[in-house]
Amino acid sequence: MGVKLYIKNMVCDRCIMVVKTELEKLDLHPQGIILGEVTLAESELLPGQLKEIADSMERIGFEMMDDRKSRLIEKIKNTIIKLVHHSHDDTLMINLSDYIAAEVNYDYKYLSTLFSEVEGVTIEKYFIRQKIERAKELLVYDELNISEIADQLGYKSVSHLSSQFKQITGFTPSHYKTIKEKRSPLDKL
Repeated sequence: MGVKLYIKNMVCDRCIMVVKTELEKLDLHPQGIILGEVTLAESELLPGQLKEIADSMERIGFEMMDDRKSRLIEKIKNTIIKLVHHSHDDTLMINLSDYIAAEVNYDYKYLSTLFSEVEGVTIEKYFIRQKIERAKELLVYDELNISEIADQLGYKSVSHLSSQFKQITGFTPSHYKTIKEKRSPLDKL
């Protein structure tokens, strides 16, 4: 079994590619990379290599994690990002608490308390922020109407999407579409 590294702020496939390239530059051999986690072929790291990896990750906008709670928080975030930004079916219609508990393999009540304590926001609010960010992206693409966006993001009505959108951004989806305000990076939500 290889060395496992836990890396914060990985939110997309490009992040995986960049981390892989950076590790290879350090003469390491990533065997498996998923959002937030890397398995190296190496069975152990030489003295100083972990610091070298941490410095390298920091230069490209990532951060090494070494405690269990940080890894759990990052796994929750990555699960939500994957659910909202990378799913293409009716997965947003699921029960969020059951989904996260199953994906992270922990009791949801514990995860919810931990997330709120560390992040200062509930899992549900983080989920809503991600959905609104996805709505902003879809509005900018201008391929779907607001009703189709609401449906794709699992809202029961356009008014529910519009209400949450305005609460988070200060704009209605229609008004946002005309101003094309700059979107937020996913790791900053």
